[in-house]
Amino acid sequence: MKNPGKMKGLLALALLGAGLAVGGCKSAPPLTKEQATALIQAKYDSTDAAPITIFVNDLGMREGVSAKYWVGTKRYPNGYWADFKVTPDGAKVLALAGGGDVIQWRPSQPQDPHYGITINTLAKNHLNADDVGDPQDAAGNTKIVTFDEDVVWTGVPDPLQGIGHNPGNTLSTQRTATFTLENGAWKLESIN
Repeated sequence: MKNPGKMKGLLALALLGAGLAVGGCKSAPPLTKEQATALIQAKYDSTDAAPITIFVNDLGMREGVSAKYWVGTKRYPNGYWADFKVTPDGAKVLALAGGGDVIQWRPSQPQDPHYGITINTLAKNHLNADDVGDPQDAAGNTKIVTFDEDVVWTGVPDPLQGIGHNPGNTLSTQRTATFTLENGAWKLESIN
């Protein structure tokens, strides 16, 4: 180029363009594991506390009798059907999922491994986010985090916790949280 004015103009334009490109590209703030945990737990804590649903199998029925949560009132001729009444001690810590205070135990065979009833604790708690993984990049300004959603047993007596730890109960579920960038801050979008 023979015109130094044009050269300076083009150089200035190139520098301005480079400055806009660099200045206009704002990188997303990092999402740390601690921030993800805090956002997930805040979501759980903002929802209503809920009872724990417990599947009670044959072992759990025997444990409930030992804990004096229910007492047998009728045994049927086949030897493995029975009726149980929830005791006053049991009524202080649990409720039958179907309502009432009589358990109609009707397995298809003695010690049926698949049969059970469902009860709910009267103690209500929030879920707990545990074992939160490192945030991973997803599409666009989105990050995902895997974690364990755990049942919290605060206020639930030990014998009832024991029944809740028997086979058939889910105490922890692996979940995935999705975070999106909104106005320069990370927001919890969903938990699946």
